[in-house]
Amino acid sequence: MEQYSLGFVSERRIFSLRELSDGIRSALESRFTNIWVAGEISGVKLAPSGHCYFTLKDADAQIKGVCWKLTYMRLRFKPKDGLQVLVRGRVDIYEQRSEYQLTVEAIEPQGFGALQLAFEQLKQRLLEEGLFDPARKRELPRYPRRIGLITSLQGAVIRDFLQILDRRFPGLHIRVFPARVQGTGSVEDVTRGLRYFSDIEWADVVVVARGGGSLEDLWTFNEEAVARAIVACRVPVVSAIGHETDITIADFAADLRAPTPSAAAELIVCTRQELLDRVAMLHNRMLQRMRLRVAVLARRLQEQGIERATTLLHRMVARRMQRVDDAGQRLNSALRLLLATGARRLRDLDGKLRYFDLRPRLNRDRQRLQLASARSTTLVRFLLARRREHFSVLEARLQQLNPRLVLSRGYAIVLNESGEIVKQASSAPQGGDLRILFTSDAVHARVTESPAK
Repeated sequence: MEQYSLGFVSERRIFSLRELSDGIRSALESRFTNIWVAGEISGVKLAPSGHCYFTLKDADAQIKGVCWKLTYMRLRFKPKDGLQVLVRGRVDIYEQRSEYQLTVEAIEPQGFGALQLAFEQLKQRLLEEGLFDPARKRELPRYPRRIGLITSLQGAVIRDFLQILDRRFPGLHIRVFPARVQGTGSVEDVTRGLRYFSDIEWADVVVVARGGGSLEDLWTFNEEAVARAIVACRVPVVSAIGHETDITIADFAADLRAPTPSAAAELIVCTRQELLDRVAMLHNRMLQRMRLRVAVLARRLQEQGIERATTLLHRMVARRMQRVDDAGQRLNSALRLLLATGARRLRDLDGKLRYFDLRPRLNRDRQRLQLASARSTTLVRFLLARRREHFSVLEARLQQLNPRLVLSRGYAIVLNESGEIVKQASSAPQGGDLRILFTSDAVHARVTESPAK
């Protein structure tokens, strides 16, 4: 154990922030690379650069995730908020914000991912126990005479298997153990068939066969009981499950894996011509394989060097693009704030301009003028009506005082020469001229006789 002195430090190393970030990244990459993480996707955001950012969370914790553009384009399905998924990737650090993040390399739905995770866990556990050790596996007999077949009686597996065996090597003995290869009871049927051929030791080789299907359909052959039954069988076992791309736990436990049931029939039995060709071409094939192996290794070495350089360059570019995305977000926020401030100032200036605008005032004055004009017109009309009424009253009074009204009743007015009204006969001297006014005309008269005074 190293001892440290509390009194002094012999050597002090000062890290730059860049060195510290690189050290943290190296520590994270060495420990957390190619890991699987389960959680719920939240806050999915696709940046203009093509990178996808989101948060992977569960009830207790959360971690930011980033999926680079090229990886995002290769995903079988696109991440969405609320999806329960399994994410494969590595832990990285984004030094601009001093945050660690999960760089995503693959995403699977939770259902399929759970089965795949169970498959990987069982595979790792059985591998550590040595069930998949190549040294444990037995060689198949070169010329088997008796073959045991464990499969379902329904389907084309039996027919294809027997046709190929009959064509390649007629006269072999085949014994079929019927078993369910999917659903309830299938695990018990397969393990029972393996125990049967192991106990009787009749067969030279046992073939466990099934047609293709989904991961759930093939799950019988991913059960631990089937794998242990294959290992415990005293007869070499060939696994022929599904299609060429289907891999099961039974394939790892079996002594030989065949891509398909038909391929299994071809692998365990060879033809006579193949034996002759094999002897004749062994030397040439050995040389060809050596040349091919050397060429493949050389090409792989070159590709690994180029791929590593490409990977490092891609990571460097991806980090720079993440900075660009972050700067773009800040720029958008600043632009939105600037636009909001400009819009607010525009509203203020518009309000001030509306306050000093003459058109509203002119409209108001025009309305006031029209109202005053209407009121003055009404007042003039009212005054004229009152004057007209007053005039009518005065006219009626004047008409009553009109002397012609009295004359119209038979009276007359007598005027002397000077135009004065003669009210008494004594005021008209004899021999004087008079003017007598009637209603519509007048006459002249001369006084011939005046009354005695």
